[in-house]
Amino acid sequence: MFKKFVFLTLFFLPTILFADDCLDYKLKPKVTVNMPSWQKQVVQPLQHMDVLHGDVIATMVDNYDITSDITSIEDGFCVALKSVEATIGYVDFLVQIDISHKPNTCSYDAILAHEDQHIHAYLSVIDDNDELVKKSLFNAVNSITPIFVKNKEDIESAIDKLNEEIQSHPDIVLLKQQLKADEEIRNKRVDQNDTGETLKKCLK
Repeated sequence: MFKKFVFLTLFFLPTILFADDCLDYKLKPKVTVNMPSWQKQVVQPLQHMDVLHGDVIATMVDNYDITSDITSIEDGFCVALKSVEATIGYVDFLVQIDISHKPNTCSYDAILAHEDQHIHAYLSVIDDNDELVKKSLFNAVNSITPIFVKNKEDIESAIDKLNEEIQSHPDIVLLKQQLKADEEIRNKRVDQNDTGETLKKCLK
């Protein structure tokens, strides 16, 4: 039993030491945050919709393009974050309008105008939380330490690991939850503020 314990200690010790050595190569990464360009598509499903008149399906992305700094040390490499270019926001809005409303009619235009208000609500989520987005990303990126790998072939997987660490960081997870909650609040407000009078006039 004693021999086995000594063997395990000696086996893992070099990796631990080299991983600690990589802390010396930690950088303060440059961070930039971009909003993606977005597009709107309006469709009418062939069947009647479950909702009364229409809805919007919003697609949000959070992509992280990272640049790494590779330092060769004894028996391996330290892979550190050098910069992160994040793209966070909405890229696509799919507006669906029930087939009972014909294009270019009063009711169709009224529903489209209402759904456009929802799109504006989604976009305002990112605009109004700009500082929170940046703060969360800065905190996440600055907390990530370099990764030690023994072989050149493992560098790419280490870079992927750094990317995963950003996405799974508690600050980023919490950010996504807060943005989602804000979406729901703002979209409910749009519906609550719409009396439906414009559509009612079209259907008279």
